[in-house]
Amino acid sequence: MGRYNKDRILTNASEYYKSLREERGLKMIRQYGTPILKNPTVDQRKRLKTTKHIWKYGDRLYKLADQYYNDSRFWWVIAWYNGYGCEADIYNGAVIRIPLNLGDTLKILGVA
Repeated sequence: MGRYNKDRILTNASEYYKSLREERGLKMIRQYGTPILKNPTVDQRKRLKTTKHIWKYGDRLYKLADQYYNDSRFWWVIAWYNGYGCEADIYNGAVIRIPLNLGDTLKILGVA
């Protein structure tokens, strides 16, 4: 259940990518469309069961995702839910919320 499951796969033969295609010996490039994630509403956040985590030195989003979802690839769910672009934006002592039901969270974010 990755974040690209429902995204379109685009075939790109535009002039913009001509040098890249030539470098790789390709006639066209297949790429994913940009996913558009939704921000959870207040009501949606209320319905999701979460746990609190206080960010400390050495924490990593992928480790938290592995701990709570058994899959480190879902680090971005925790980041997105808390409004962070990456873990460099999270300061020590910050309280982050980790949604416990990954399936429900993915539905709310619009990717499941």
